[in-house]
Amino acid sequence: MQKIQFSEEELKVVGEHLCSPAWRRFRVPVKYNYPIPERDNIGAAVRHEIPMWMPTNSDTTRVESRINKDHIARAEINDLGPEQPLEEKGGPDLFGIEWEFVPVAGGSMVRPGNPRLNDANEWYDKIVFPDIDALDWEGMAKLNAPYRNDSRSVGATFQNGLFERLISFMEFENAVVAMIDDDQKKAIHDLFSKLCDMYEKFFIHYQEAIGIVNVYFHDDWGSQKDCFFSLDTCEEMLVPYMKRLTDFCHAHGMWFELHSCGKNEKLVPAMIDSGIDVWAGQPHNDKEMLYEKYGDKIILGMNLPTLPQDASDEEIRETVKQVVDKYTPGFPEKPVILSGFGATQKFNEELYRQSRQAFYNMM
Repeated sequence: MQKIQFSEEELKVVGEHLCSPAWRRFRVPVKYNYPIPERDNIGAAVRHEIPMWMPTNSDTTRVESRINKDHIARAEINDLGPEQPLEEKGGPDLFGIEWEFVPVAGGSMVRPGNPRLNDANEWYDKIVFPDIDALDWEGMAKLNAPYRNDSRSVGATFQNGLFERLISFMEFENAVVAMIDDDQKKAIHDLFSKLCDMYEKFFIHYQEAIGIVNVYFHDDWGSQKDCFFSLDTCEEMLVPYMKRLTDFCHAHGMWFELHSCGKNEKLVPAMIDSGIDVWAGQPHNDKEMLYEKYGDKIILGMNLPTLPQDASDEEIRETVKQVVDKYTPGFPEKPVILSGFGATQKFNEELYRQSRQAFYNMM
């Protein structure tokens, strides 16, 4: 990483970042006069090097292309095409599983009561895999071509990971039982291996189409109170396939972030064994404990303190100083990525300013 003296000119707003129509209603990300692209900054942290400023999720952006029917079904289109109208939210996913959009929840769920599979062994006959190569990748690349010039770390999001996909086929109760049923385990291993074939094709097509440098992979492993399964089950049933996906990404120059909701502290060793680069996790996990215990083995997404929108400049400076003093000394051995959601522009600028100076002094 270059050693460049900080200048206030770096915080000059020079434009707006790309933003899908769906997200534009919430926030249009500001583009600053940074000395290096954001993707290089967060990439340094992922490689366990000293970055130029504190990496945050503002250094990244994610594409959820309508070419993937999962995103249509789950009402999560995030590309440069038109915003998804209400009447088109929900419907069949990649495998023809029907999802129903629930407006009050702002998302979709599989219509209950009619699972495609009652037993995992049925998948060989009842599950038809989509032809990923036959999707309109040329049209997708044309629509989203501006992302190739984006200075942020551009990634592709996958809404339905391995266990979530199993739930969509079987419903939750059957899926968790199948994970520990010796008569169904082999079928699940074969299914997960076949799913990896599919995801790997997606990864390469996204990289060729718009030059993604990371994958954002959804697979919820827990509830508000605890994990859905034991560490041993996770190691046996999920780790071999998660490791396959992360190895594939790393071999093709991409880093891998797991989005996994739930109180999943017990499963962090499995995430490490899977080669996962980043796990943000929800705030009800004891992240400080995890940071102390595992911070040199997996990058954790740490939550920023919550300040009122009308916080004074002094309050912002002092809060940012506490964050910077807490986490910059851990770099590069124990990097973190901070969540900037909900932070004001003033807070983000002060975080940049103080962390930029702190890391400069460490180089």
